[in-house]
Amino acid sequence: MSFYDNSKEERKRISEHIESLIFDDYQNGSYENIVMFSADKDTYIRKIVYLATGKLYKNNEALREEILNTLDILFKDENEYIRQTVAYSLGEIGKIDAYKVSQLLEKSLDDVHHSVRNAVIGALKQMGNKNPKPTLEFAAKFYNHEDPEVRRQVIHGIELRGRTHPEEVLPILFDARNETNRRVRDMLIHVLGQISYKSGCLEKVIEAIKDWENKDLINDIVKEILEVHKRYEKFSDKSFNEAKEYIENIIHL
Repeated sequence: MSFYDNSKEERKRISEHIESLIFDDYQNGSYENIVMFSADKDTYIRKIVYLATGKLYKNNEALREEILNTLDILFKDENEYIRQTVAYSLGEIGKIDAYKVSQLLEKSLDDVHHSVRNAVIGALKQMGNKNPKPTLEFAAKFYNHEDPEVRRQVIHGIELRGRTHPEEVLPILFDARNETNRRVRDMLIHVLGQISYKSGCLEKVIEAIKDWENKDLINDIVKEILEVHKRYEKFSDKSFNEAKEYIENIIHL
């Protein structure tokens, strides 16, 4: 039975029980329960662990060093579920204390398992939304990383912040404008589309890309932006036609 096969009341009871055991582990300098639940195949059980870790870090300053030490130890575990849970835990901690987790988060970018690397994307999204300055500083270090998958991950990781504050992420995306790797290029296009449709955002995105040298890239970005406005028209600041007219008045392809 998976976590969500239980009733709402039972899920609440399970969550509180696991959270209590996680708190006890950190307070007692142990990690038996942390390991057990972090290795659970149910993603919702693992989520309870990293949310509990973030909560304890935020509310109990005396335990912060113990929590960071424990996560450092668990990141060396051979089980990818445990390392994935560590990466998400770093994201929760990074909402308030990004510099403390940057070194371990950087190691997570190079993990051998895709689920751990994908967790870094989720971690950066959460951090960027709540604690943008150090998160964007972290991301900016990797736009020219030798591994294209690392470049792709950090570009994806700043998407959520870009949806509300595109002007903060556009300089990082600008530095990726000459990307030659297809997967990274596609992610750059995707993120620019995703940060274009809220109030005031389209104007900032178009202003940022209108003078890029690569006209093929601009054309692909515009196609993606218009597709996003069509797909999310109910939620977009501008209708598809309004967005199309605005872009055509600024960019002549």
